[in-house]
Amino acid sequence: MRLLFSIGAVLVAGILAGGDVAGLAAPGPKLDPPKQQPQRLAADRDAQTVDVELILAVDVSYSMDMDELAIQREGYAQAIQSKEFLQALKLGPNGRIAVTYFEWAASTDQKIIIPWRLVDGPETADAVAAEIMKTPIRRASRTSISGAISFAMPLFDEDPYRGLRRVIDISGDGPNNNGGPVTVARDAALEKGIVINGLPIMVKEPSYSTMDIDNLDYYYEDCVVGGPGAFVIAIKDRDKFKEAIRTKLLMEVAGRVPDRPLMRVADKDKEPRVNCMIGEKIWSDRWGR
Repeated sequence: MRLLFSIGAVLVAGILAGGDVAGLAAPGPKLDPPKQQPQRLAADRDAQTVDVELILAVDVSYSMDMDELAIQREGYAQAIQSKEFLQALKLGPNGRIAVTYFEWAASTDQKIIIPWRLVDGPETADAVAAEIMKTPIRRASRTSISGAISFAMPLFDEDPYRGLRRVIDISGDGPNNNGGPVTVARDAALEKGIVINGLPIMVKEPSYSTMDIDNLDYYYEDCVVGGPGAFVIAIKDRDKFKEAIRTKLLMEVAGRVPDRPLMRVADKDKEPRVNCMIGEKIWSDRWGR
């Protein structure tokens, strides 16, 4: 399913309109000290529970120009600080999420920009946004979505918080052309109960020099994303870049899902509309390897 950005403000309003805010459980009766230990352990577990563990995996390959990279950084920072995001945060049963942010390019090139951080209100949101913006922008060669997914999966084991949902959020402007097949990495994540959402960036005309493809949104739908409620938001207008990032984060934090499932998720027997090895083929045709 394609989500296009004539819907921006409407979608934001819809996300914030229907959520229920979970009430806090009433405190239990006062017990003698020896009997309070299980209660304290339960409270500790509750303090470590978040609504979602969210991994933001951001493409910094050379096909992204410096302006796009800057807008992308600003988009994530501004989205996390936005009033809409903070309101969506309150809709969850715990009112907090854990987030980590890393940049990726080739299969062996991933760099964590923000280690796991708790976001539970304006102060922690501002701190994460500041961390995102202070890191120098970089670019690197190749595009390995499979490498990004494989790098992301064990990060959940390192998270000190435990989420009701685990989500990998992949943004990128081209198909996988390095590392293992993207479908293998995707399926390994889905087997672990991880949801993968996608933000294909389609603001430039496809070019042989940058190894872009037509219908990158179809590629993401059929080859990259998956899991319950998985969605793809395609950015086709540079001016809508930041709005798209904000809407994507709102949907993930509020746990909203598309009105209808993606084709690949709904009917796994259907053939993908796009060759999931197209990036590897383009690279091989171009460089002979």
